[in-house]
Amino acid sequence: MPRLPLLVTMLGLTLSGAEPAAEPFRKVGIVGLDTSHVVAFTQTLNRGPKVAADAPKFAGFRVVAAFPQGGRDIAASVERVPEYTAKLRALGVEIVPSIEALCAKVDFVLLESNDGRVHLEQLKPILRARKPVFVDKPIAGSLGDVLRMQALARDAGVPLFCSSSLRFGAGTVAVHGGSLGVVREATTFSPVHLEPTHPDLYWYGVHGCESLYTVMGTGCRSVRRGLTEDGKIEVVGDWGDGRKGVFQEENGKARKGYGGIARGPKGEAIVGTYDGYDPLLAEVVAFFRTGRAPVSAEETLELYTFMSAADESKRQGGAEVRLADVLARAKAEVAGR
Repeated sequence: MPRLPLLVTMLGLTLSGAEPAAEPFRKVGIVGLDTSHVVAFTQTLNRGPKVAADAPKFAGFRVVAAFPQGGRDIAASVERVPEYTAKLRALGVEIVPSIEALCAKVDFVLLESNDGRVHLEQLKPILRARKPVFVDKPIAGSLGDVLRMQALARDAGVPLFCSSSLRFGAGTVAVHGGSLGVVREATTFSPVHLEPTHPDLYWYGVHGCESLYTVMGTGCRSVRRGLTEDGKIEVVGDWGDGRKGVFQEENGKARKGYGGIARGPKGEAIVGTYDGYDPLLAEVVAFFRTGRAPVSAEETLELYTFMSAADESKRQGGAEVRLADVLARAKAEVAGR
């Protein structure tokens, strides 16, 4: 007859009657509690996704700590912090006093501050702690800071990527995967809520621009910014060889919310729709597992150059603006020239 300790072990119990130890999980920390994204991401990781069959995509990851401070001077963001802090506490998340304290407790970081201008400084202690990091949109508040952040991550050898949730809508992913062949023309739309502290499209138009880049890919040469027939923002990009990508501000009617259409040699398809936050979060978790970003630094840089060039075109009264010129000026600024 086996001895009692062995029998107890076989039953998965202890002499004290305690439950067996829980499976280990990877610890995720959040910086910036001024966006609804933090609640959505934490609910999925700590309570489970809305679609039960998706649970394996998120298994083994849990949000355990958060640093609440996001931006400091955008009222719509600052006012949200107390509410979202309380909601994360209710989901079992520890609220910590600094980013350094957060990094000491976690394996990975979600940099969620709504204000892109604070991301560069918030990123520095995360990189010093060598924590792989997802940066929510907008990646920064200027093209110069995009360059600075990417250089810091590259020099530190720490995996980083940024994306909107719109990149991973099912229809957009299918076209990105080649369902239409090489896309010849695409038009996407989304809301454009202007925030004076950011380039016009960085704050919210980035969603539709991200969908556009997902189906068109890199290679845009120039942009012209004007207005649609109903007076909304329109940016027309020239990809060369007759390929054209267009971003338009939604109008609540024919272009309501998020959407668009792409055309290629195999037909056309609806793109740019919003399928919730879980598709993005699944990509973030996969990135944490593998260290491989689903969006390249090069594509992110061109996307933000595209949006910056749209502002330059606006300043020039709708003139054609080359992305290469805009990027060169930003690089000269960063280099101090």
